[in-house]
Amino acid sequence: MQDVALKRNRLGGIASVIGIVANVIIAVFKIVIGSLFGVISVLADGLNNLTDCGNSIISVISFRLSSRPADKEHPYGHERIEYVCSLAVAFLILLVAFDTARESIGKIISPSASAFSFWIILALGVSVIVKTCLFFYYRWVAKKIDSSILRASAVDCLTDCISTTVVAISVVIYKVFGVDVDGYAGIVVAIFIAWSGVGVLKEIFSKLIGQAPDQQMIDDIKNKIKAYDGVLDVHDLSVYSYGPNKYFASVHIEVDANVDVLASHELIDHIEKDFYQKNNIILTGHLDPIVIDNEEVNCLKVKVERAVKELDEQFSIHDFRVVFGQNNTNVLFDVAIPFDSKLTKEEISIAVKKAVKEIDQKYTAVITVEHCM
Repeated sequence: MQDVALKRNRLGGIASVIGIVANVIIAVFKIVIGSLFGVISVLADGLNNLTDCGNSIISVISFRLSSRPADKEHPYGHERIEYVCSLAVAFLILLVAFDTARESIGKIISPSASAFSFWIILALGVSVIVKTCLFFYYRWVAKKIDSSILRASAVDCLTDCISTTVVAISVVIYKVFGVDVDGYAGIVVAIFIAWSGVGVLKEIFSKLIGQAPDQQMIDDIKNKIKAYDGVLDVHDLSVYSYGPNKYFASVHIEVDANVDVLASHELIDHIEKDFYQKNNIILTGHLDPIVIDNEEVNCLKVKVERAVKELDEQFSIHDFRVVFGQNNTNVLFDVAIPFDSKLTKEEISIAVKKAVKEIDQKYTAVITVEHCM
């Protein structure tokens, strides 16, 4: 697990350093061109690229701090520091949007002639090419190591490409048609940058609050556990993220009640160790012994499952047990429902209890309705 964190820190650090070097190069190029030809817009764009170095520096600090091992004050590690640093990058993107809008409004109110030169177009063109390459590189590394801060930096690169392209187009339009659209184009760019920044903020806030894992991850975990010999089924799977690639999970694992409890416990231990070593997931398995050789219980379970599915195909049952009595038989089980179910828990509980009674009046359903991933 530590090797994974070190590899992630190394790849993220390299990407951030490349970003610093690339931004410094294009910033110096623009500043020199802007100073030589007295073009303030190009000079300002170069200074803006220097501020982009700040995003990369934040990334370097983020990977360094988030890779620190767990300690007494932070027993689950420091991986979420990356989310906090990503917020800083997102706010910088919004700051750029505000500054771009302010300058654009100023140009609309007090228009000034745009300059045109081959060197200006060259500087802007090189900037777009470099930033485009950085965008694809950041996005590739971010996907490879699941990095929020690199995704935010990729968005920043994309907005830089668009804004620089718009500046170049406005300069060409002025040269060809004599129409100055720089200020209006800047407003459009500012809106796009702000929209991108808000998107980054939304993603980071969702992760900080406790975003659910994607369905593919849930299905993979369930299928891998079910593949072990001796596992009948799984339920009540919960996955918690404490940062990029830092997952804790708990799950109920159903096994044959007739199998020796020590052997079943050994199976659970084996599954937990495998997930830690092979999948980088700290898994806690709860042993659920299931009676599978009682014909009456098995037939009743099939009928109850059918009744529950009639309410909604996405509903399922687990922890099914039957306590037989002389005049009354308690049927105990949980009903798992998706979070987007249109029925309330109370409505589902009433409907299921009624359905069980219709199977046989001696049956009394004792159920728990719960949400599932």
